[in-house]
Amino acid sequence: MRTVQPPKATKKPFSIKHHQDVRQDDFYWLRDEQRSDPEVLAYLTAENQYCEHQLAPTAALQQTLYQEMTARLNPSDQSVPYFKHGYWYQQRFEPDCEFPLLVRNKQHLSAPEECLLDLNEQAKGFEYYDLAEARVSPNQQLLAFSEDTLGRRLYQIKVKDLGTGRVADDSVDGTSGEVVWGNDSRYFYYVKKHPATLVPYQVYRHQLGEPSSQDQLVYEEADDSFYIGLHKTRSEKMIVIGVYASTTSEALYLDANDGNAQPLLFSARQKNIEYELDHFAGQFFVKTNALGNNFALIATPEQLDHLVPLPFDQWPVIVGHHADVLLQDYELFNDFLVVEERCNGLVRLRYRHWQHQQYQCIEFNDPTYTAWLGMNPESNSTQLRFCYSSLTTPASTLEIDLVSGQQKTLKQQQVMGGFNAEDYQSERVWVDSRDGVKVPVSLVYKRNLFKRHGNNPLLVYGYGAYGLSEDAMFNGDLLSLLDRGFVYAIAHVRGGEELGRHWYESGKLDNKHNSFYDFIDVTEALIEQGFGESNRVYAMGGSAGGLLMGGIMNLAPTLYHGVVAQVPFVDVLTTMLDESLPLTTGEYDEWGNPNLHQDYQRIKSYSPYDQVKAQIYPHLLVMTGLHDSQVQYWEPAKWVAKLREYKQGDNLLLLHTDLDAGHGGKSGRFKQYHDTAKEYAFLIWLAAQQP
Repeated sequence: MRTVQPPKATKKPFSIKHHQDVRQDDFYWLRDEQRSDPEVLAYLTAENQYCEHQLAPTAALQQTLYQEMTARLNPSDQSVPYFKHGYWYQQRFEPDCEFPLLVRNKQHLSAPEECLLDLNEQAKGFEYYDLAEARVSPNQQLLAFSEDTLGRRLYQIKVKDLGTGRVADDSVDGTSGEVVWGNDSRYFYYVKKHPATLVPYQVYRHQLGEPSSQDQLVYEEADDSFYIGLHKTRSEKMIVIGVYASTTSEALYLDANDGNAQPLLFSARQKNIEYELDHFAGQFFVKTNALGNNFALIATPEQLDHLVPLPFDQWPVIVGHHADVLLQDYELFNDFLVVEERCNGLVRLRYRHWQHQQYQCIEFNDPTYTAWLGMNPESNSTQLRFCYSSLTTPASTLEIDLVSGQQKTLKQQQVMGGFNAEDYQSERVWVDSRDGVKVPVSLVYKRNLFKRHGNNPLLVYGYGAYGLSEDAMFNGDLLSLLDRGFVYAIAHVRGGEELGRHWYESGKLDNKHNSFYDFIDVTEALIEQGFGESNRVYAMGGSAGGLLMGGIMNLAPTLYHGVVAQVPFVDVLTTMLDESLPLTTGEYDEWGNPNLHQDYQRIKSYSPYDQVKAQIYPHLLVMTGLHDSQVQYWEPAKWVAKLREYKQGDNLLLLHTDLDAGHGGKSGRFKQYHDTAKEYAFLIWLAAQQP
């Protein structure tokens, strides 16, 4: 095969000066807000062509992997139906279709099926399609749904008459996708995104039949470090406007029965105090960290004249704060309270009758797993639906009778092709990080292909940001790696919330370096303990996990044979200095505000783009999307261009930009596996080249 030279991006010196520090960014020109500059598109296309050429030896393997992954899918899969306001709701796939049908049956599942929305029809003519929400009106006659056909997470809301099937002229552009009906079904609320920063910042009320230009502005958030969310309470009497920053929140509420309601402030924002608001059975319920970092659940009377002056610590406590247990979620029933908590890194579900203080606990047996509350729309039920999955157990929907305690499995994700969970083994180990802190690690491998201190390839995955826990759950794609001898590990590094709020706080701001050190130390420990061969070690992460990948590559470049960085957030300093970009100001509490000198220096010290140096880097595959609104495509593009200038040795450096997708990659049930097949083929191919 002839040698093909990698693309070489033109260097156009551009200086960025801040705090008397001047950084030269030779590839700043790759930033094109309109995504139409011919020179930029030519460079991205050249990189794509080079990537395809270099991965040509894996073409057959990619196709094999794609066929394996898609063959594991049930061609006629369907969700577990749930009952709400007189109808059974469900989504189901027709064979070979990329998208599901949203359907319902009146009163009984045996009743004639009504198709609310066929997403395959909606997606026709578009390379990308995503449905954010589909909300049936309280009178059951209308469907409001929100669609994105570009990948920018800018959704258009439409309304369908379920009686005639006609989509009304009512449509609203540039929204976050959230839509909440007023109780009279004549209007709905939605959230508008800022046209430049894409931050959700305005709440409007839309009257059916009126042009969107006449929509009434209900609330606007002036502080661009906050964003807005919208939901209807459990009682369905209130509509809540949630206003959120990384570590501070606030809520306003409206009467869902009043088409002219104005929002009322529930409790004014206080720095570092977070709370989420619900309303049920004549009370407001609040999950908050005001009583302790790991959150508590409190309740208060509905009479607002008595409520407003009272600080949170004077309200009745429903679920108290615990230093070693994180309150994640809860569900309110007429007779029961259910709580979802995280203890020692694992999820637990507990429930009790409102008249009793004693909790019952739902038990789980796998060494590492996850569980979460399912769809429970009817508060008068005594049946709780919840979901469970582990690295060896496909996602399952279960139901427990809260009176008798009897459980049953309603559905387990079907893995076609003869999957046997007994062929695979999961483990949970703890690793000492360099500062003595123990880091949990979840592992899975195929029993008959694993040999301790053998030659198994090891893939370590991580995220470690925003307090998002990277849970150990089943992923059918992974079987293609496990069946080829790979050991897969999730490093639950600091920056997530696996071990409670302190775990998150220990991996952000001044402590961000802990995320990188934890990942490296976990990798070294797993090698030492014999879970993988030292010359066949790989790493993978996406978005903020892509930042993790960039960091570990700079700090420990020879530890990994190969790395896959998906939509990586790697130009942290430049992005956090640019307040015009989505999410920037809202993330000062996560990364710091580089307008402050100390924060500037700290971010620069780990920002992967700024820390690229002349050294041997591992084989690297970078995946991104042109229309990404979370991590702009030019971050990975610039990073690759700079790495080409500095990296030593002959290891592969590949960039693939999907010109029709955004942050989540390809849409569609089957199409998404093309990217996964490319990533896995890259890893398998590299591992096969090692002696």
